[in-house]
Amino acid sequence: MMVVGLTGGIGSGKSTVAEMFAQLNVPIYNSDHEAKLLMVSSKPLIKKIKELFGNEAYDNKQLNRKFIADKVFTNSDLLAKLNSIVHPAVRTHFIDWVKNQEAPYVIQETAIIFENSSHEKYDKIILVTAPEEIRIQRVLERDDLTIEKIQERMANQWLDSEKIPLSDFIINNLDYKETVKKVGEIHKQLLKISLSTK
Repeated sequence: MMVVGLTGGIGSGKSTVAEMFAQLNVPIYNSDHEAKLLMVSSKPLIKKIKELFGNEAYDNKQLNRKFIADKVFTNSDLLAKLNSIVHPAVRTHFIDWVKNQEAPYVIQETAIIFENSSHEKYDKIILVTAPEEIRIQRVLERDDLTIEKIQERMANQWLDSEKIPLSDFIINNLDYKETVKKVGEIHKQLLKISLSTK
């Protein structure tokens, strides 16, 4: 089975694009969502997170996301340590999930394919892009974050100009109808590729 990575910076709209692929019956694994579930359900993961951040990392058995976000997005070393704990657990969970799928290809939606050097683990990569000012506006409307906090998070991600040469497909996500059309075109290409590699 072909494994496709779907990525894009904060506010690019990769979740919207993932939903478009889901409507075409493509199985989607949302890494961010699954990571959050694992961080409150996996005892070994909870133990490691508490060792890194202290007991304040959890509040009433729920992940104290604001506490952790405030710590990691201003401290790249701490962010790297958190990623080194969470990403292997997500990777193992994803591999098990893939085994249970029946489709020509699956998509793993994940924010940092290039930043953690995992791009070589995918057969193909789709990059979702949008201008920075539009991405900031989208996040402002979606999340309870200041512009400064959004820019802090952007600073921890590669620029689109660095990601584009390493990606197989680019979706410039500005116009909804155009994005739907582009997703349809990429889907046809991926089906063709998956059939040719069987």
